[in-house]
Amino acid sequence: MKPKKVPAQTQQLPGKESKMNPEPEIIRPGYKGSEKLKGKVALITGADSGIGRSVAIHFAREGAHVAIAYLSEDEDAKKTQELVKDEGVDCLLIKGDVKRESFCRSMVEKTVKKFGQLDILVNNAAVQFPEKDIEGITSKQLRETFETNIYPFFYTVDEAMKHLKKGGVIINTSSVTAYRGSGHLLDYSSTKGAIVTFTRSLAEMLVDKGIRVNAVAPGPIWTPLIPATFTKKEVAEFGADTPMKRPGQPSEIGPAYESRASDDSSYMTGQMLHIKGGESIGG
Repeated sequence: MKPKKVPAQTQQLPGKESKMNPEPEIIRPGYKGSEKLKGKVALITGADSGIGRSVAIHFAREGAHVAIAYLSEDEDAKKTQELVKDEGVDCLLIKGDVKRESFCRSMVEKTVKKFGQLDILVNNAAVQFPEKDIEGITSKQLRETFETNIYPFFYTVDEAMKHLKKGGVIINTSSVTAYRGSGHLLDYSSTKGAIVTFTRSLAEMLVDKGIRVNAVAPGPIWTPLIPATFTKKEVAEFGADTPMKRPGQPSEIGPAYESRASDDSSYMTGQMLHIKGGESIGG
């Protein structure tokens, strides 16, 4: 049984999974792979911890080799690499800042150089800076949020198109905030709304090439970003306002990416998958 709430705690950005209490559940003990992604290669941004780590492990258990792009969390990234390799596949770590266009392009090229192909791209890296008043959102913060959360999608997809072939898959991470808004995450929720439209438009653009584009819109998920950006009181109450009265675990999100990446979703493109603990918001 997952805990209904978590202890009050805080961290410094970007946050470390190893210092969370409790540490997130990354994959359910009973999850069995069935080689749905065998022979595939996936590049996942923001995959050192949280949702990205869960996606990496689920992909690996299904047989995919994985490249992980991360900012600076070496300890978490190396742990994820170990977990991926434990599944019998290879894992490439790529350290850098997705705000830089040159890095976005190089991580694609490094992935292809290492594995010889690219089949799945997961745009997942994101930052958030809670602010209750618009006057408190500086131009610097606004630029950092947009340059991290949406600009890299354009750079990375553009570079990936040199390698993605028919049957290729792109999966983007949006958020519940794109649909109901968030008064203390104005800039963050704005980027997540942009990701919804980006996903739908890109899906239409690439459908004739046989490349599917979908997105996942999580609700409150227990990841390092939470204690690194919210107050102790907010952390202790995190997820309690959902119908399930608790935050979700990365293990409850990872399978959604796996199913979008595999042929289970062969007739799906331009769609959003909502995983919000019972909150009825869609679109």
